[in-house]
Amino acid sequence: MSKKETKNFSPTLVNRKAKFEYHWLEVFEAGIVLTGTEVKSIRLGKVQFVDSYCYFRDNELYLKEMHISPYEFGNINNDDPVRERKLLLKKRELARLKEKSEEKGLTIIPVKIYFTERGFTKMSLALAQGKKLFDKRQDIKDKDAQRDANRGYQD
Repeated sequence: MSKKETKNFSPTLVNRKAKFEYHWLEVFEAGIVLTGTEVKSIRLGKVQFVDSYCYFRDNELYLKEMHISPYEFGNINNDDPVRERKLLLKKRELARLKEKSEEKGLTIIPVKIYFTERGFTKMSLALAQGKKLFDKRQDIKDKDAQRDANRGYQD
């Protein structure tokens, strides 16, 4: 693979469980502070962030429980796979997120990881509220009804 082809290959990794488990109220875009070997692992799609979440420490937003597998060719340069990673947002967005996340029942969850045209790694974050069991059941019913309608079945 040439260098040009490598740059164009940029997987978009989606947290599918987030849409099922939470009601999204607002979506934000944030940069992530990563090392070189972590970026290479993400480009290979070796990241898991289903159970990860964000929290505030000293007015800065951090991502916890995101697992980035060590890069195969990274030797001693590989970092801890589940270390906390700082997220980069504008001050206004940070203040708004902090205010909203302090409300009861709201949390900040990662939704998607992708690469920009310039090669930066970005993450979509959602300010979300957990769904109740009956909401999840209703979502499954709606999805099944939509699938049946697309197939042409009718009751």
